[in-house]
Amino acid sequence: MSQEETVVGIDLGTTNSCVSIVETGRPRVIPNREGKATTPSIVAFTPKGRRLVGQLAKRQALVNAENTVFAGKRLIGRRWDSKEREQLQQYLPYKLIQGAHDDVRIECHGEAYSPAEIGSIVLAEMKAVAEEYLGHGVQYAVITVPAYFNDAQRQATKDAGRMAGLEVLRIINEPTSAALAYGLNHSDQRRIAVYDLGGGTFDVSILEIQDGVFEVLSTAGDTFLGGEDFDQRVIEWLVFGFAKDHKIDLRQDVMTYQRLKEAAEKARIDLSSDLETEINLPFLFTDANGETYHLQKTLTREKLEALTEDLIERTIEICRSTLEHAYLKPQELNDVILVGGMTRMPKIQEAVAGFFGRSVSHQVNPDEAVALGAALQGATLMSERSDVLLLDVTPHSLGIMIAGGFYQVLIEKNTTVPCSRSHIFTTVKDYQTQVKILVLQGESSQAEDNELLGEVLLDGLTPAPRGEVEIEVTFSISADGLVSVSARDLETSQEQSIQVTATSNLTEEEMQRMIEENIDFALASKTNEEFDRQRQLAELDMQRISDLLPEVEGIVANSAFGQDALQKAHDILERTQASIDEENLAELVSALPALQRTCKIFRQIVEHQQKRA
Repeated sequence: MSQEETVVGIDLGTTNSCVSIVETGRPRVIPNREGKATTPSIVAFTPKGRRLVGQLAKRQALVNAENTVFAGKRLIGRRWDSKEREQLQQYLPYKLIQGAHDDVRIECHGEAYSPAEIGSIVLAEMKAVAEEYLGHGVQYAVITVPAYFNDAQRQATKDAGRMAGLEVLRIINEPTSAALAYGLNHSDQRRIAVYDLGGGTFDVSILEIQDGVFEVLSTAGDTFLGGEDFDQRVIEWLVFGFAKDHKIDLRQDVMTYQRLKEAAEKARIDLSSDLETEINLPFLFTDANGETYHLQKTLTREKLEALTEDLIERTIEICRSTLEHAYLKPQELNDVILVGGMTRMPKIQEAVAGFFGRSVSHQVNPDEAVALGAALQGATLMSERSDVLLLDVTPHSLGIMIAGGFYQVLIEKNTTVPCSRSHIFTTVKDYQTQVKILVLQGESSQAEDNELLGEVLLDGLTPAPRGEVEIEVTFSISADGLVSVSARDLETSQEQSIQVTATSNLTEEEMQRMIEENIDFALASKTNEEFDRQRQLAELDMQRISDLLPEVEGIVANSAFGQDALQKAHDILERTQASIDEENLAELVSALPALQRTCKIFRQIVEHQQKRA
């Protein structure tokens, strides 16, 4: 595969993201700049206009919580819902606002960002990681999404890829992608279940694998069920316990809440290997009278399991219905694969093994399998190989609104794609000459409770009493999951059609602006990385000088030469600190040699004094 044809597979996760490629026929994860396989899906905006991604953003979240965006994937492609917003805002330190297109936006430093924009920043970081490893640019990508994402969420993810400067060859479901990685080591016919519980979403898919064909039999999930919810239960336990003891609500302070969040996540991770863990947060809260409060609690694995028992049971219920839709029993499966960081929790492994009646498989890395499978799919698409075939399903039913506000399904969920379905409808009013057909996605019998994808207006109908004019409506879904709808008057053959292309609620102008900004920040990020590296070197020398300063001042107190050296030392410390505060890389680099000389001189003065003594 040439440089121009390199395809990366990207798992855009709620908590962490991962990028991989295929080399010499095998997929491999590309480590980030810290040498880690995954990168936190966190984006932060600093007061000086810097944009931080990944670990850099996570490190400063405590002091900049209101402008640090985590779990943005949960919001991507969602419409504005004031009730849902109130529930989310209780545990999100950043502000959610209503966008101009009735969508969800995130406000940081007075600027509004769509969740797709936030996703594009994370994807741009993954693209940069891959390019740095490969030594050349990356154009093509396969990006994964939760199997239960609807059309709007899928298209918003695709838009995010475009804004990151990527040509997205395919959006594929995360469980299906993990199954591709699993299938590398199995050539025989197998039926498997993929249980995928990540930071923000849950999916389960039942697949049949045979001779390179990966056929999804059924899929289901919950796009608001993941590690974030498990952490929230721990936070609530800490908050309510503290309120009971001290009559103080810790949720009222953003920084305090961020410390609780970090502590809850760490405790939950620790309890995957330990039976109990200590949560110790000194100086957590100071009241109006200046009194300081500390928090110290012991959380046991048993208590965590009790706090989250219903969340685990929700996943098992979804597994049960998914198996029923596949017309299979647990004993008819060959393997159960666990994907997503939350599946490291022992109670989850126990619950899954108990439901399926078998030990869970550990043949794939839960953090890397999805990205690895995406890279395999990308290589397959680019090379036009015929030995690997994906047969996926539509996760949601598709249909139209009919008289009385009801929902008529034309394509049921878990139908293999590509597919096409037609149905004949009649007019509901006398002598009407046009009809508006609302295209919907969802499972409710009430049209208003489902997602509106678009509309088809068919006019020029033959005026006739109601019920006499017949209209054929046809739905088609491509292998890419793109939906098209046509409506035809059977008497006149008058026809109208649309291709449903849900968007991230961004205008084309907004999309182009974001593409250009990502290019600018891709260049700026390298400068920022260099600044951070030089800053760390400077701060190390500044700390050494500060530690030696009291001793040096005592040694040279009566020396004119020494006083001059001290003055120069104070000057260079001030100059270096100013360049750091102003984030001026050029000034910082020019100050470093003098800083290093001062540090060397101070050490020599102290060492000379020690020898004399």
